[in-house]
Amino acid sequence: MLKTKTSDDKLDTLLSRSAVPIIDLAHCGTEEVPVKSVVNRVGHQLQKALSEKGMALLVNHGISDEKLKTAWDHLDDFVDLEADVKQLYIRSDGDNHGYVSPGNERFDGKTPELRHAFNICTLNVQNLPEEPLPGFTDHISALANDFKALASFILQALAVSLDIPPTFFLEKHSRMMSGDHDNMTTLRMLYYPPIVDDEPGHGQNEVIKGRCQYSYQRCLSDQPDFRPERNPLEDEADNVQTNGKDGEIAEHKLPNGEVIRCGAHVDYGTFTLLAQDSEGGLEVKLPGSEKWTRVGHLPGAILVNCGEILSIWTRERYPALQHRVVIPEQEHIRSRGRHSIAFFCHPDNITMISPNDLPQTDTEQNATCLKQRKKSFKAAKERVYNAYQLIQKKFKETYTNGNHS
Repeated sequence: MLKTKTSDDKLDTLLSRSAVPIIDLAHCGTEEVPVKSVVNRVGHQLQKALSEKGMALLVNHGISDEKLKTAWDHLDDFVDLEADVKQLYIRSDGDNHGYVSPGNERFDGKTPELRHAFNICTLNVQNLPEEPLPGFTDHISALANDFKALASFILQALAVSLDIPPTFFLEKHSRMMSGDHDNMTTLRMLYYPPIVDDEPGHGQNEVIKGRCQYSYQRCLSDQPDFRPERNPLEDEADNVQTNGKDGEIAEHKLPNGEVIRCGAHVDYGTFTLLAQDSEGGLEVKLPGSEKWTRVGHLPGAILVNCGEILSIWTRERYPALQHRVVIPEQEHIRSRGRHSIAFFCHPDNITMISPNDLPQTDTEQNATCLKQRKKSFKAAKERVYNAYQLIQKKFKETYTNGNHS
């Protein structure tokens, strides 16, 4: 097999081991008229990739590097605005749209997320920083529509993969990026500041960007942690500090010395499309594994991974992928900022989420006859009635833990 050249050949990653499925979307047609043979082929590839790995890399997806780079430039410009200007676009409770400053999210319930984020849920110009950043609205709107078109194609391919009507998922995601609060699909732009080595007069390894400073312990290893995991309650007591000196947000240090940029979590929705500008420390736990492993970076590719709603719908045939971001040890990676764009594909708010919506496999039907549905799905059905209620519950957990509302 021809070895794929990557930007991180020296790292031991899933990509360097050829352990990440790569799906070619060339000649897939348009959002309105997709090529049926390509939809079918991609559907079968997704079935294998998502059931075995929970993710895949998409190439020839039609979203140019230049368009992504321009979006990241816009985000950098926003981060550099005065604090009082950024405050005008801050995310508010109950509405996911807007700017989120570092430290205000805790996806694992304890680790402050040390990054800048701007969530795009509506393309209405009054909700976007067009006045301080001319051109922002037109460019981000075009990019959001590109991601929406790609998501629509994946939704059709997913239906093929599950042997259900091709419009099943499209009909349940018909209001993506509509701007009328009927759907929580979000284009999220992310910036992780660089790590700067110790200098006289500075604290250890400060991160400086957009007038924010955070202190870190130096990472000791760039390798995944293959030791058995400790009880998270023990780790919480030993390794997590919610506030450092002078109000700084302190790090969450792992047993192997690595420091977390974004805590372990699974995504809330149907699936996520992720574009990155470099290898930035993304690690995953593959289905059935308790080991954290670095994914690696394939320039120009977009990662697709399963979310919780797809996992519920498919009775974990397509499991939600647990992932986190650690600070890399490599100086050339640590010393530059990392950018990414995530498109979180969500069903329309009124969509009821139940595993009974999809036909069961023969194995599942036999298992149902022998015992009740698994507790996790029973609980999900009892607690979550529709897509909006599910995501609002997750937002509450993310933004209120540690008194960071």
